[in-house]
Amino acid sequence: MTATQPPAANSESGTTTTVDPATNGKPVVEPPVLGGPAHTDYYLLDDLLTDEQRALRRRVRSFMDREVLPIIDPYWERAEFPHELVPKLAELGIAGFQIPGYGSPGMSNVTAGLVILELARGDLSISTFAGVHSALAMMSIALLGSEEQKQRFLPPMARLEKVGAFGLTEPAHGTDVVVLETTARRDGDSYVLNGHKRWIGNATFADYSIIWARGDDGHVGGYVVEKGTPGFESKAIAGKTALRCVQNAQISLTDVRVPAENRLAGSHTFRDTEKVLMASRFCVAWEAIGAAIAGYETALAYTQQRHQFGMPLTSFQLVQYRLSQMLADITAMLFMTRRLSQLLDEGKATMPEVALAKMHNTQRARAILADARDLLGGNGIVLDYHVARHLCDIEAIDTYEGTDTVQALIVGRDITGKNAFVPVPQPR
Repeated sequence: MTATQPPAANSESGTTTTVDPATNGKPVVEPPVLGGPAHTDYYLLDDLLTDEQRALRRRVRSFMDREVLPIIDPYWERAEFPHELVPKLAELGIAGFQIPGYGSPGMSNVTAGLVILELARGDLSISTFAGVHSALAMMSIALLGSEEQKQRFLPPMARLEKVGAFGLTEPAHGTDVVVLETTARRDGDSYVLNGHKRWIGNATFADYSIIWARGDDGHVGGYVVEKGTPGFESKAIAGKTALRCVQNAQISLTDVRVPAENRLAGSHTFRDTEKVLMASRFCVAWEAIGAAIAGYETALAYTQQRHQFGMPLTSFQLVQYRLSQMLADITAMLFMTRRLSQLLDEGKATMPEVALAKMHNTQRARAILADARDLLGGNGIVLDYHVARHLCDIEAIDTYEGTDTVQALIVGRDITGKNAFVPVPQPR
């Protein structure tokens, strides 16, 4: 097999073939850009979108196919972030997603979901970068900042002149981050932060890091730590097998002095943090769909072109069965998450409803990508076909913003009325 990338212009038609002397003149399958969308929107959900939504979705898809796919694999292999893409992402005008004003586009949740889907369909590291910056860092300021703080921080972030990070998880506290240990002590006109954070995306180069810490009153608040503040040290976590382009960091905070005006004015308890997490988990649910679509479209295009025993792979019953199951899962994911987006737009959505979509979509995306990898055979483990990268990256998507188990327990608590996070024997 040869593995040469076809032009991005072929992204709608899927694969192409070429003749390689090493195959005795027989045609071989070249890597599809990602396959095409023709058979993915099976129930014509696209018909429910506005012209503006369809145009934006096409623009983001085209950007990912044209600017990201030709360069992302070497960055992924080297575990480096493609900083060259940041100014180009800025030109898309999508930073801030649903935030109204301050230079952000003020999208509906449905529109934001479509944008996130297309970012993730291209690459989960890029969609994660955008999610951390927009749905976590910017959203923290938009939901919990004072008007002055919004005016000061959000416009340059919307232009991607300044990049944000979100520091909540700690080395000893992931699932139980509600008991975080990082402290914020008031000292005159400043707060002094001490502690550690881990798995913080963008933190090695972020201009603004939102650090969550426990104050003198025992309550959790958010603090905007600006780049170059003494005592703030971030070190990239090496050896990752997922989201290798994302620069997750271990942060050490040693007597980090933050001006009082950088404490998010509306952050008073951990409940305020959960407002941000609800918005970001919604994004992750859409990310999973994008990765699943990438796997399905590529598997469909590949199996249509690849011949074994004198027939295309799509002639075999088991291949058709697996492709049909993948499409059914994607269709269910799209309907669930589109309806969730509508509920969010109407102000009716709850955290358990968001948790259900995040749990379901990441589960099914993992299964779809595993099937796609298998359908590609040996080519499923090389980066040329993109499936291998998505398959590795989906493991992180399944874990961050609350694991599969955490989402299940949030839903379980809602439908049973019993809290199983820390089981307590019930009186007889």
